[in-house]
Formats: sequence, C-alpha cells, structure tokens
Amino acid sequence: MTSAWVAGLPLIAGAVVLARVVTRRGPSGIYILAGIGAVLMIGAVVLLVAALTAGPAGAAVAAGAAGAVKSAAAGSGTSSNTAALLGAAIAVAGSTIGAGIAVAYAGAAALAAMSERPEVFGRAMVIVGLAEGIAIYGLIIGILLIGKA
Repeated sequence: MTSAWVAGLPLIAGAVVLARVVTRRGPSGIYILAGIGAVLMIGAVVLLVAALTAGPAGAAVAAGAAGAVKSAAAGSGTSSNTAALLGAAIAVAGSTIGAGIAVAYAGAAALAAMSERPEVFGRAMVIVGLAEGIAIYGLIIGILLIGKA
C-alpha cells in the first residue's frame, strides 16, 4: 500500500503544477479545471459501479461449493473484527477532534472572561471540563467496541 502512495506522488505533484499553470489563465482556467474534475468524477463513479457489480474472480467456482462456504464463514469473522476496530477508531478520532475544537473555543472564552472577572474561574473550568468529557466518552465507546472484536 505504501508503494502505491510513493508511486502516486509524482502524479500529485504534476497535478498541482498543472492546476497552478491553468489557473493563471483567469476564469477560463477554472472552467478547464472544473471540466477535468467532472470527467475524473464520472470515471471514478463508473469504476466504483464496475467494482461493486463484479462477482468473485472465479476462485469460489474453481474451489467448489464446499470451499466457498468455508471461505465465506472464515471471512465473515475477520470482517466483523475489522468493522469493530474501524468503528472504535472512528469513535475515538471523532470524539477527540470534537473535544479539541470544543476546548479551543471554550478555553479561549474562559480566559477572556477570567481576564475581566477573575472570580469566574471555577465556572469557566467546569465548562472546559465538560468539553473534555466528550473525548472520554469516545474513548469508552472505543474500548467497548474493541472488547467486541
């Protein structure tokens, strides 16, 4: 998987250079980039539909019906573990990002309020602590999901 990213880096760099050159043409360059983006999007949708509607590569037919049942049973447990771990990662990542945003705004407002009235320190810290609780809830959900895997 890493080699795909390394192989794609020159393509990405070329796309960035092409975009900079085309956008210097003014509004017509933006229309050209929008057209290229639309063509790429249509191609991606066509590839996605083709990948979703394609059947197995014939391995199950060659292995026979018994082999197909065994491989399906073995694959279902792995995919459920993967789904649980992916759900745990999303829960933890989403909650910590949300908590970070909440603490940024609440902390800034708390510091601004404390600079004018120092006696509001306790109430301001409670609000910041509530924002931190979001990350803890996400961590608990992540632990529960990992326990299911």
